[in-house]
Amino acid sequence: MFFKGSRYQKVATLATTDGQGRGLQYKATRFIPDTPARLGHKVRGGERLDLIAHLYFRDPQRFWRICDCNRVMWPEDLVSEPGRKIDVPASEG
Repeated sequence: MFFKGSRYQKVATLATTDGQGRGLQYKATRFIPDTPARLGHKVRGGERLDLIAHLYFRDPQRFWRICDCNRVMWPEDLVSEPGRKIDVPASEG
């Protein structure tokens, strides 16, 4: 259901039955884990988080690691202010 390396890959899949007796599967809530920073990055105007992830991880789909490290849900929150320093974690963890 989720690609290898997805932040939801290790989140438990739960099941329930709706009022009409149909079985439904869903992912449990994913809480943002503690993700220590390895280094910092100063945001430049027009940067996107997927491009920053590619710069450090060589994988733009790992942008969510940077979100976790900075405790944000939305990538735009990290790159909306040029000059802001954001924390960058290790690629894996």
